[in-house]
Amino acid sequence: MLYCVGPNTGSVEALGLLSKDGAVLLIIDIQEKLFPHMHKKEEVSKNVRRLIKFVKVVGIPIVLTEQYPKGLGRTIREIKELIPEVKPIEKVEFSCLGSEEFRGALKRLDAKTLILTGIETHICVSQTAIEALDMGYGVHVVSDATSSRREEDRTVGIERMRQGGAVISSTEMLIYEVLRRAGTKEFKEALRLVK
Repeated sequence: MLYCVGPNTGSVEALGLLSKDGAVLLIIDIQEKLFPHMHKKEEVSKNVRRLIKFVKVVGIPIVLTEQYPKGLGRTIREIKELIPEVKPIEKVEFSCLGSEEFRGALKRLDAKTLILTGIETHICVSQTAIEALDMGYGVHVVSDATSSRREEDRTVGIERMRQGGAVISSTEMLIYEVLRRAGTKEFKEALRLVK
């Protein structure tokens, strides 16, 4: 097991494999008026949908946020239709953790680790990651399930989160990391999502 000293808290945090226990998938602000302008939006949408299907197989809960929906619209249809049971948390803060409702949802779910997806990488995703790390959460950012309008902003956002202590992974990497082994019922169901 590898360990590092947390960048802002001085706490020792494990950098081992991601466990589904205490994990929450966070889908940040993938909304109608903003998403069409994202870099590689089709890839991001596909990967977020794969992750939604996967976490439903393994039992990881989902939290969905919307930034100022009156102006930016609601969650895009292809995401929302997969999770009609998940009520979006509306916010105006860039960091999801600025929302009392969001913090309450994490507490109710007994969240320990946040799996971050969504937009924009360098604004809401990054600020959520940094604040979550400061608060003692583990943070895994799914690089190919986040984006910004400009590729450079996305790249800088990923690097900022890495410097802050977040674990950066890909959709497929995260799926296999949570599964740990082949031959299980969960593996067989999840295998369809990565092919």
